[in-house]
Amino acid sequence: MSEQDQEYLPDLDVTGIKKVLPHRFPFLMIDKLVRVTTDNGAVGIKNVTNNEPYFEGHFPEMPVMPGVLIIEAMAQAAAAYTAYGEKLDTDGKVVLFMGVEKAKFRKPVVPGDVLELHVRTATKRPPVWKYEGIAKVDGKVVAEAEFKAMLTEPK
Repeated sequence: MSEQDQEYLPDLDVTGIKKVLPHRFPFLMIDKLVRVTTDNGAVGIKNVTNNEPYFEGHFPEMPVMPGVLIIEAMAQAAAAYTAYGEKLDTDGKVVLFMGVEKAKFRKPVVPGDVLELHVRTATKRPPVWKYEGIAKVDGKVVAEAEFKAMLTEPK
């Protein structure tokens, strides 16, 4: 199916994201979800600002978003996409990371960047999903990874 034949859902703003994800400041890593398809992924948006708490201690003279937080942002975009796109009941549940593979970091992400988190489901066997993610700034790939997550009840 070509991109123009895709069925798109309405964008999800931060209020909608908070309805499907349990994360809150300072650990909510996505500001909105756009280009949400019913079967082929979505794009999470993270506006990287100078007042992010990690910049105070992560290379203060040259603030760089930590790679693990880029991966976390990808995972949150994927979790929001899955919960929203598949209309999952996430109330009282959490999404847990199960693994990260093939992570590569190509360019630094710095304050002022708009981080686009392109995520898609590679495989799913609920309660486990495997995703592919590509992070871009200004159309250029800055990071990529494959990762698995599981929807579960907190203990």
